[in-house]
Amino acid sequence: MSIMRRVRDMTVATLNERLEKAEDPVKLIDQFLWSTREEIIGAEKLYQQCVTHSNHLKVQWLQAEQLKEKREQQAIIALKAGEEHVARIALMEKASSEERAAQYRELYEQSMQGTRDLEEQLRELRSEYQTVYEKREYFAARMESLRLQQRMNERYVGGQAGIGQQQPNGMFRKLEDRISDMELEARSLRDLRKAGQEFISEAGHTIQNVIEREMEQLKRKLQQEGWKP
Repeated sequence: MSIMRRVRDMTVATLNERLEKAEDPVKLIDQFLWSTREEIIGAEKLYQQCVTHSNHLKVQWLQAEQLKEKREQQAIIALKAGEEHVARIALMEKASSEERAAQYRELYEQSMQGTRDLEEQLRELRSEYQTVYEKREYFAARMESLRLQQRMNERYVGGQAGIGQQQPNGMFRKLEDRISDMELEARSLRDLRKAGQEFISEAGHTIQNVIEREMEQLKRKLQQEGWKP
């Protein structure tokens, strides 16, 4: 089920079903419009929360990237000064920041995908609302025509047996057909993709091996620049 789909009185999928038994289809349509409007308001609030959360994840990701670069520069400075122990500590912190940056980046990308999907569902929901709203006045006019026709039948044909008690079944069937057309135009909602992906897999080597490898790379790089340990 979509994370923005809340329990409401009815959906487009069930509107036609309930119209079949409704004494006042226009009133039922009004209930549908009210329910859909409430859902749109809730979805808009959820969308803003998703955007805020995505922005927070992006900040965390970029901060971790910056810290990773900073720690690498500190390791180089410490190594030039002959402080290998300090360089190793800096490289350990760099590796931690790199892992954190990758985690937050994946979370950010997942959050952005969910936000884009939610934005698309909002567009579809608004389109659904607008389609039904535009047809509502037409149905109201047809219902008024039905009421007037019934009154004319009762007035002018009241003497015929059973005429006053007849129901305009033919007209309601036509209304049902129109509602079915409306359904086909409006039904395009989709469920959000599940946003429960796992975090990145753990590295196959121990952190100490990674640190030692980076130490050797830094040493070779500095030796090429003329530095002697």
